[in-house]
Amino acid sequence: MKFKLPLVICIILSFIFINGCSGKVNNSVTFQNLALGTVYVNFRGAAITVNPEGSAIVQEIPKGTYNYDTNFSLPVDAIGGSAQGAIKGNLTITAGTRITILYTSTLINGAYILYATISSSDDQGTPTSP
Repeated sequence: MKFKLPLVICIILSFIFINGCSGKVNNSVTFQNLALGTVYVNFRGAAITVNPEGSAIVQEIPKGTYNYDTNFSLPVDAIGGSAQGAIKGNLTITAGTRITILYTSTLINGAYILYATISSSDDQGTPTSP
């Protein structure tokens, strides 16, 4: 009877130690689209569609380095298009990382240009911008 209480306490503490204190990972990547056309992001094995004036948030991302790539559709009045900036790259996720990739665009004489910029709560190395 004396040994049951310490044994139960040891089992509970071992379970907490093995699983960690928190089960949630507080990381996120936000893809925000202020561009005229729809943006398609390939991130962590999923195709994410972000409509104009919309955003998509990916949360609870495990620590690591992940790559992403961006494709886009041309708006109705565009004859051709190109992309500049942080259209693709690697994202390093650590504890508490918050990253936003912002898409904007211009449409001049039928030439559509998609721009992407990245902002992070962590140092991601050399910043990329148009």
